[in-house]
Amino acid sequence: MIIELSNILGRHNFFVFPRQEIPLDRTSYEFLCQTTSMDFLAKYQFDFNACIHEGISYLSRGQEDEARKRLISPKGDQLTHLSHNLRETMDLPLVRVADVLFTERMKKRLGDWRDDLLQNRVGGPQEEKVPDDLNQQFRTVFFKMRPALSLDGFTSHQLSLIRMVTRKHFKDLTYVCFNGESTSEELVVYTDSESDKARLMEEVKNDHQRRAEMKINAAVGFRHVIDLLSSENKLIVGHNCILDIAHVHSKFLAPLPSTAEEFVSCVNKYFPSIIDTKILLNADYTLQRKMKRSSTSLSSAFSLLCPEIAHGFTRNVLSYEPCVKVEVHVDEMRSSNWNSGAKHEAGYDAFMTGCVFAQACSHLGIDFQLHSPSENLTQNEKLLKHMNLLYLSWINGDIIDLRTGNRSAELSGSNMIRKPYRKILFKNIVLLWGFPSKLKPSMIRDCICKTLGPSSVISTYCIDQTAVFVQFSKAELASDFLNLKETLEQSNDAISHLHPLSQLLEGGNTRAASYETYKEICASPISKVLFADQAEAVGIKWKTELLPSDKEESHDNTRSHLESAMDSPQAVQKSKTRNTEDVVNDSSNKRFCDDIIDSFLKVEKIRRTTNL
Repeated sequence: MIIELSNILGRHNFFVFPRQEIPLDRTSYEFLCQTTSMDFLAKYQFDFNACIHEGISYLSRGQEDEARKRLISPKGDQLTHLSHNLRETMDLPLVRVADVLFTERMKKRLGDWRDDLLQNRVGGPQEEKVPDDLNQQFRTVFFKMRPALSLDGFTSHQLSLIRMVTRKHFKDLTYVCFNGESTSEELVVYTDSESDKARLMEEVKNDHQRRAEMKINAAVGFRHVIDLLSSENKLIVGHNCILDIAHVHSKFLAPLPSTAEEFVSCVNKYFPSIIDTKILLNADYTLQRKMKRSSTSLSSAFSLLCPEIAHGFTRNVLSYEPCVKVEVHVDEMRSSNWNSGAKHEAGYDAFMTGCVFAQACSHLGIDFQLHSPSENLTQNEKLLKHMNLLYLSWINGDIIDLRTGNRSAELSGSNMIRKPYRKILFKNIVLLWGFPSKLKPSMIRDCICKTLGPSSVISTYCIDQTAVFVQFSKAELASDFLNLKETLEQSNDAISHLHPLSQLLEGGNTRAASYETYKEICASPISKVLFADQAEAVGIKWKTELLPSDKEESHDNTRSHLESAMDSPQAVQKSKTRNTEDVVNDSSNKRFCDDIIDSFLKVEKIRRTTNL
């Protein structure tokens, strides 16, 4: 069957740019970008000039609400530019002779113009004789069905003086600043009475507010498209789209909340029907088998499910016949570029996502021939059980339900076989930084495993060349490691260099802390490229931060760990026969050195046995 999807899967690109069109506050908009991201975009021919010069501006819902609140608030004059019209103008001190002469001249000019208006009402029009320079600066016009003088060619200081003269010396003249479509006009308007003056100012205020509202609506920009998708309850389809949804929330709704519950509640309110094609691909065993356990990336899935489009129309691909044939219409200019090389272009990625979605729906038993194009897929029973489920972590198979905010493991119907990864437990993680640059994550893991056992470390995660995360198999081992590190550093004994951790502590700059410390350092407004530099800039001076429950008993816990590591009969006998008087009299360094040697011998014994 041939399904016409060209209207649905149109290839469109919209550049958006946070242009500040409304003065919400005195600060300019800012956004962060990674150099690697810019390099990636440049690699795929992203047009940065078009984005900046032609990008559509936008306001989030939060920004729009703030702008409208400022419009109706007592301080809203700043937004409508009415601050000098609707508030009394303070008298300007006339300290310069030029200002005194200018105000007297304006007083005479405005008085003559007002008198001529009144004379014209009684005795008919008379020719007005004024110098040529004043003719260029004063022009009689009509404003709101009232005679007015249009002021042109004056400085802002001179206009302030004219406004003061008008207010102090002419009760029947009103100074008005009127903002047109593209320019603003300064006017002195004649009013018959105080009530007429009040009506004029109310009309001006209403005009300004109406124009401000129009400006706000225009500044909303591309968010009108997002609002339309939301109001029409359209099915939103993405591929591994949790970050895309987060960006939509951040740019067009409001800043990202601090909790996942608030995030999913807001997203589900505006977009109640979201489908992730990555969920669909892993929900169908036939698709998984066809993909031969390969990558479920968008380009890989598109190449497999839509080979005729992915590899060009002239190539005969016999490996897989798609269930839904997608007919694409392109003009001659674009046909040569219509290939998989356009991936990572926003419009083409959306097109690929739509194609993959169509094929996945067919595998789920959705027959497009039985459905009219206008049918709402959000109510399709076969899609409902996969709707609003997004991968939080593809590695761990963590899925979040946007309807409830609940997190769960991978769908029970998924048979995708992937490399097993342990679930990340933050209480089991230790942050290390400042270690010798020659050490790689694998070497750090070996150092720790030689001390705490071969299964003590699950994995190491490299942050950058100066810092790593170490995930221990148990929270107790993370605590033991921190206590042991502190004890080794405090001993500063020559024999401690024989300990397996000495390679990690070489140089005396190695720092260790819990995951909570990592969040605190990253939350600082200070920003450095390398994590070690960031921590130093934040002001971290200590070498080891113990877990809260271990700070008081760290020394005792470390000794207990070292004693448990001594399994040789000689070491056990030595520990039993040593009496309290000896412990008091002996130096702490000697006792610690004995423990270190016994622990080291045990590890060496295990290592040699394993090698054999």
